[in-house]
Amino acid sequence: METILIVDDTPENLVILSEILKPFYKVKVANSGIKAMNLIASGDIPDLILLDIMMPEMSGYEVCKKLKNDPLTRNIPIIFVTALSDCEDEAEGLGLGAIDYITKPVHSSIVLARVNTQMTLLQYQRNLEQKLEERTEEIVLTRMEVIRQLGRAAEYKDNETGTHILRMSAYTKIISKKIGLDNVRAELIFLSAPMHDIGKIGTPDHILRKESGLTPEEWEIVKAHPLNGAEIIGNHQSALLQTARVVALTHHERFDGTGYPYGIKGFDIPLAGRIVAIADVFDALTSQRPYKEPWNLDRAVEYLVAQKGKHFDPELVDAFLACMDEIKEVMVKFHDEPEALSNSLHVKS
Repeated sequence: METILIVDDTPENLVILSEILKPFYKVKVANSGIKAMNLIASGDIPDLILLDIMMPEMSGYEVCKKLKNDPLTRNIPIIFVTALSDCEDEAEGLGLGAIDYITKPVHSSIVLARVNTQMTLLQYQRNLEQKLEERTEEIVLTRMEVIRQLGRAAEYKDNETGTHILRMSAYTKIISKKIGLDNVRAELIFLSAPMHDIGKIGTPDHILRKESGLTPEEWEIVKAHPLNGAEIIGNHQSALLQTARVVALTHHERFDGTGYPYGIKGFDIPLAGRIVAIADVFDALTSQRPYKEPWNLDRAVEYLVAQKGKHFDPELVDAFLACMDEIKEVMVKFHDEPEALSNSLHVKS
């Protein structure tokens, strides 16, 4: 059953719209734009949104703009439901990317007709996308391999193994599926994850391979690699490359705002960046490196738990830890050295 998110700061409106739609759809509600954004940022992504415009703190226009600027949410159909009835208001809403406009007070027959029409169109679009995906499978596989090889180019500069990007990419898909992302969004993150450190291509080898501590100047050069990665990937219409750019730019941001390059925090960090951050750090901790021994699984898990709300999104950490059997399977499938694998999979009884 398709899911509709109703966003309105007036309780009566939430009740009225819910009663109209619940017999036909799964309905979720949010009484503010901020709560709606937090709900979606947590991975609870609806099939369609009914969105009020006049709300405190964050207007419907602002919510719409944010969703349309994120490649993972830009295709969610949005219908504005508002008391604003001027042509200028409707034009502004449609200009931001909304697909329809319903004025209050609402009539059940009109709401159902508009929603059913958009759901029919959405299903038709998904069917077309499925057919296109089936016909272009070879192209997708080729593109995936090119992206992986580019990702490996960055890993080689940083004393990483080629299997690092295979494991961490697989971890991102496990997290994405656990929090309920659909196949398209999960695949976008999975395919873009290998590009997370592509910016290291522009970092001098003598800094990346330095065994002693970095100077403040050298550390600033290292911290520039997310910006370099975003510049290398560039701006494209492709949702895959847009997601790869987001990942490259934000995977070193921290949930508490102490990360880089921008110091953004919480749900302002794009979901793809928050997912890749966990996958990347976990694999770095549990993998053999020329400069370190792998952590065992207990120690790595303790670190993730300790960093909930600091480095990582707490809900995503919980999702990751709930899938430990799948994580272990990935570690076995894409292991580096048998001895290192044995150490990293050791769990205290």
